[in-house]
Amino acid sequence: MTTGTESATVLPDPAAIFASALSLRQACQKRIVGEEKLNLSECYNGMDQFMRELMRVANQFEAWACLHVDFNELDHVWPYLLEDRFGETCLAVLLPTALAQFDDSDCLRVAMRLRLPIILDDKLPVPVEVVALNPVPGSSFREFKIQTVRDAIEDSDPNPYSADDEPFDEEFGRPYFGLYGVGDDGKLEHIADRRTYSEALRLAQKLAPGVAFPTTPTFVSAPPPITGKD
Repeated sequence: MTTGTESATVLPDPAAIFASALSLRQACQKRIVGEEKLNLSECYNGMDQFMRELMRVANQFEAWACLHVDFNELDHVWPYLLEDRFGETCLAVLLPTALAQFDDSDCLRVAMRLRLPIILDDKLPVPVEVVALNPVPGSSFREFKIQTVRDAIEDSDPNPYSADDEPFDEEFGRPYFGLYGVGDDGKLEHIADRRTYSEALRLAQKLAPGVAFPTTPTFVSAPPPITGKD
């Protein structure tokens, strides 16, 4: 991952692409051990095509990450993180025989499972949960919370949309943003819902001038430590 000197454009990193492909190859080979009916060469009409799919997946994920990940918030070296985790995480999303099906929706699934700092984008179902202290003295709320919510298709009940949820679950509608007040007892009181984060942010700022919500939040949760890297 490199940044151009004249713009904020993040360019794909060949080292990261190689690390992803290597990690995925090792994960696939590990998965087929003991699986007599699983032959990668047969599944891909030869190992050359298997290698092409590995590189395609690695290139696609790196290109997607350059558009949607805030690399400044990473705690680890990007290629090392991918080498350590990408393969197994990718195979948690799809089978080793289905790499040809990998697409941008899978990029989001993998990024969420890796707990990467995904930049909030109205075009992506990115779960967000941010809390800010209430600067207004004497208020019944000590904090405010903005959280992504989805309505169940079957009964229209609202459900929090969080890091462990499937982003493209057909049982739920499009995510939106709920604004909540947090009392001294920690209980939430629903204030309002808004279609976008910016709309929820403006409402919070109107209710509590000076409330310190981030202007552009990211989906982020601390990943486990990388193994075997200094």
